[in-house]
Amino acid sequence: MGAPPAGISEADWLTWPAGARTFILAQQEEIEQLRAQLTALSTELANLRERIGRSSRNSSKPPSSDGPGFKPPERLKGSGRKRGGQPGHPGSGPELLPMERVDEVVEHHPDACRRCGTLLQGEDPAPLRHQVIEIPPITPVVIEQRLHRLVCPCCSTSTCATLPADVEATSYGPKLSALVGLLGSAFPLSFSKTQVLLDQLLGVEISCGTIATIRRGLSAALEQPMNQAIAFARQQPVVYVDETGAPTGNADGGNPDGKRGWQCVMVTAMVTVFMQGLSRSTAAAIECWGSLLAASW
Repeated sequence: MGAPPAGISEADWLTWPAGARTFILAQQEEIEQLRAQLTALSTELANLRERIGRSSRNSSKPPSSDGPGFKPPERLKGSGRKRGGQPGHPGSGPELLPMERVDEVVEHHPDACRRCGTLLQGEDPAPLRHQVIEIPPITPVVIEQRLHRLVCPCCSTSTCATLPADVEATSYGPKLSALVGLLGSAFPLSFSKTQVLLDQLLGVEISCGTIATIRRGLSAALEQPMNQAIAFARQQPVVYVDETGAPTGNADGGNPDGKRGWQCVMVTAMVTVFMQGLSRSTAAAIECWGSLLAASW
C-alpha cells in the first residue's frame, strides 16, 4: 500500500486500518502538490517584483520608459573641493618592481642631522625606495661575414667560402626584418615613418625600397601558414566573424589613391585570422570567410 510517512515506523504503520493508511497517503500526495504550486508561485512573484522594480537607474531601460510618477535620482551636492588630488594626499605612483627586476641600486645617506648638524652614520633597515625606469642606449649590432677565397696548391683552383645556412643573405637580420614587418602591419606605419623611426631610434639607415623588399619577403614566408590558418578557421563548427574600417597603404601598388580599406577577422578557439582589403563587398567577404560564411553577408 506504500511506505509509511516520515516519523512512523513500519510496525506501527501496519497496525493502522487500511482505510486510514489510504487516506493519509492521499493527504500526503496532495500536500506535495500544494508545496510544488507554492514554490512555482513564489518564483513567479519574485520575477514580477523584479520586473516592476526595473528602471533606467538599475537596468538598461531608457529614462523615457520609467513612466509617470517616477522621481529621477537626486543630484548629489558637490563637496566644494577641486577636482584631483587634495593637498596632503600622498598620491599613488607606479608600483615598485621586485628586486630581481632591478639592475642597479644606488644608496643615498644623509651627511648630517638636519637639526643640529651632527654627522650621521649607519644604515636604514627600511629606506624609502624610488625607482626610475629608463631605456638603455640602443645601437645596432653589425656582424661582418668574411668569405675567404683560397687557391689550391695542387691544381691552382680557387675556392671561395660560402655563407653558413643560418646567416641571412641580405644585409638585415631576421629580428630587424621582423620589426620592419611589425611596424608596417600591427601599428601600422608608412614607409617613410618606418624609415625615420629605425634611423632615429635604432640608428639603422634603410631605404624605402629595402623596406618594401623585406615586407614582400615576409609576406611570401607567411603565405603558407596563413592559408593553413584560413582553412582551419573555415572548418570549425563555431566561428566569430567581424569587419571594420582600417587604414590601408600602397605597399603592393594596388592602392595608389590611398583609399581607406577594410579589415576582416575570423576568431576560433585556437586560431585568429586577420585579412585586409579595399572593399567590404560580398566578394571580399567570400575571400576572407568562404562562401558558407559569406552567404548571409
